[in-house]
Amino acid sequence: MSFSIRRAMAEDKPDWLRMRQGLWPDAPIEYLNFDMDDRLADTDYAVFVASGEDGQLVGFLEAGTRKFADGCETSPVGYIEGWYVSEGFRGRGIGAELVRAAEEWARSLGRQEMASDTWLENENSIRVHRLLGYEEMERLVHFVKRL
Repeated sequence: MSFSIRRAMAEDKPDWLRMRQGLWPDAPIEYLNFDMDDRLADTDYAVFVASGEDGQLVGFLEAGTRKFADGCETSPVGYIEGWYVSEGFRGRGIGAELVRAAEEWARSLGRQEMASDTWLENENSIRVHRLLGYEEMERLVHFVKRL
């Protein structure tokens, strides 16, 4: 199966939302839906989607800019905010192409570095980041105490 990568458009929102739910299953749908229009309009944010030959969306990547990121030496930097490929389409290079599109976008803005993060237990994401040339900078555990 071949696929194509492009910038997301307003008409992609239903499938993009479905995939956001796949990436962040514990987040309420209202939370996942509330910023989609803003993301599409923001010049410091880019949403890329992957579609199959039939036009079905099978992956997305949201990239933004941040003033800094752990391990980066420049500012601002490109940042992978969300990255997802539907389960039946993983392992086909779709995720890598989404990352390349985001990196090219960040370069076009003059960014010299691209950063990302993932959960400590997401071993597949860690492995894929490394395969794409990303270096692990640190591991972090967050704490909170309710007062």
